[in-house]
Amino acid sequence: MSVLKVVEILSSSSESWEDATKKAVEKASETLKGIRSVYVKEQSATVRDGKIQEFRVNVKLTFEVID
Repeated sequence: MSVLKVVEILSSSSESWEDATKKAVEKASETLKGIRSVYVKEQSATVRDGKIQEFRVNVKLTFEVID
């Protein structure tokens, strides 16, 4: 039987929401092993002078708890 844990991570990118999501997974995988899935819970962006400055995501990562 597997035991899974979910953590919530915030990430941002000047490129896109997809890039912000990729960065969240890449950074989390430096310390979390066995990441199985990512769920994008929320997306937002900051705007300056009518242009998007930063894309932001709030993601939930699911990973296996290893004994």
